[in-house]
Amino acid sequence: MPPLAERLRPQTLDNYIGQKHLVGENAILRKMIESGHIASFILWGPPGVGKTTLAKIIANKLDRPFYTLSAVTSGVKDVRDVIEKAKSNRFFSQANPILFIDEIHRFSKSQQDSLLGAVENGTVTLIGATTENPSFEVITPLLSRCQVYVLKSLDKEDLLELAHRAITTDIELKHREIVLEETESLLRFSGGDARKLLNILELVVNSDTSDKIIFTNEIVTERLQQNPSAYDKDGEMHYDIISAFIKSIRGSDPDAAIYWLARMVAGGEDPKFIARRLVISAAEDIGLANPNALLLANACFDALQKIGWPEGRIILAEATVYLASSPKSNSAYLAIDDALALVERTGNLPVPLHLRNSPTKLMKELNYGKDYKYSHDFPNHFVEQQFMPDELVKERIWKVQNNPAESKLGDWLRTLWKGRY
Repeated sequence: MPPLAERLRPQTLDNYIGQKHLVGENAILRKMIESGHIASFILWGPPGVGKTTLAKIIANKLDRPFYTLSAVTSGVKDVRDVIEKAKSNRFFSQANPILFIDEIHRFSKSQQDSLLGAVENGTVTLIGATTENPSFEVITPLLSRCQVYVLKSLDKEDLLELAHRAITTDIELKHREIVLEETESLLRFSGGDARKLLNILELVVNSDTSDKIIFTNEIVTERLQQNPSAYDKDGEMHYDIISAFIKSIRGSDPDAAIYWLARMVAGGEDPKFIARRLVISAAEDIGLANPNALLLANACFDALQKIGWPEGRIILAEATVYLASSPKSNSAYLAIDDALALVERTGNLPVPLHLRNSPTKLMKELNYGKDYKYSHDFPNHFVEQQFMPDELVKERIWKVQNNPAESKLGDWLRTLWKGRY
């Protein structure tokens, strides 16, 4: 049997909960739907507020062919295949088929480009759904051909209405005695997300075999904590899994790192969030032990934005395995924190005169830049001179760590600075 969220999906606007500003009486989107003439548009809002449901209701109401693609699993070929199917199945008298693309913000530029012609010439009417600001994530030519409608998180009254509808009308739940004695935790964990609310209801009901099921804040919290497969990309599990991911890379365990990556990908985590964390990890945890790690992590970030999903998962996987398998050093991370602490402790110490810039005659008369030695004029492009403020000449900030790459750097510095490193 389908999950509760699917069983309870409304089929008409009258049963649709929330978004009154768009589909309530005399609202703009409702008027457009009732007129039978709709233009391409994008629904922008957080997860679980009814974007997919609204698109399906529109298709049913207008009795149009309905094609759907997910940006997580579809590539350019899938887009072209659907467009060709829409062309071949359409008769002259028929209205445009509707192409619904979930998570359209995850489409790469080339994938979005492949939609342009079909949207412009009316082969399909595009309805896109996104949780991200389309101004940043959707290419300008496509965005200019679409109206953007903003959906809001469901409020407390919407969620309670949905919960009561579920326990009184669902084919399964209506045969159980369910009492919503306390709803604070139910609403808090739902976070304005209808799907999440229904999933929590179903989880609690399915884990209770008693004749009477009483929802309390304690029971809801307990049941959710016992459900390790849950992944909430906006909640605590989001932070727990990204923490496990980074610690597995830091701990040089590529198997664990790729597992946690898979958990995030399967849970619908924003791939750019993962890529940003990889760039940070490359600098913080691998650092100078393998400077190429930062280059590869940054290349991963760039490639991900060009390629998109689903192939983007391979790019993330390559960077993850490489970083987890690299030697580790946090010497640069420690150095900048130690330097910041030193600055805080000693304040704004003056720059030594010989290091100061001297663009004017007055500055030169004040000995700005005097006696500075140009390193490239000396053997090995080095000459010993003071670069720290007078008060900090004996301070040592960057400390060489024990790995081949840094040891090599340390050896070189020791040949230059006798007795310093």
